[in-house]
Amino acid sequence: MTQKLLFVCLGNICRSPAAEGVFLHLLEQQEIHDHFVVDSAGTGSWHVGNAADKRMQAAANRRGIHLPSRARQIDLNDLETFDLVLTMDQHNLTAVKGLAQEAGKRANARIEPMLSFCRRFSESEVPDPYYGGDAGFEHVLDLLEDACEGLLEALRSPEWATPPRQS
Repeated sequence: MTQKLLFVCLGNICRSPAAEGVFLHLLEQQEIHDHFVVDSAGTGSWHVGNAADKRMQAAANRRGIHLPSRARQIDLNDLETFDLVLTMDQHNLTAVKGLAQEAGKRANARIEPMLSFCRRFSESEVPDPYYGGDAGFEHVLDLLEDACEGLLEALRSPEWATPPRQS
């Protein structure tokens, strides 16, 4: 069965494309990419069509991670198409839940905070590195690597029907 995952942040040029890239990298390493459809989107529209931020691309490249997506804005259809929507912070979570309310019964996607899947880190939000330095991009990748490993473990678990810890 193919599982469809959508990673969501604000502008879709830093955190969510990084989460998408990290998860795709993990799937490739484990040779299970055929079982997933993975994408990313932003709650805002101002970066639509742009590649990931060059600083995030550079940080990801240093880890052997490719960021293939172009920025796009989440829409109502995403909540019908994807099985799981993973948000990077509370603002994104609130925005996506609001969109789900707007979509009504069409919204089938489960909506979860990304870092609810972390095993090593205790942070509840992926900080936006856009206005910071290189260390911020590296920290975001550290968080996302942890969360993506936990996410994949959860998706393979028979207990997946039980929600992960809430942030």
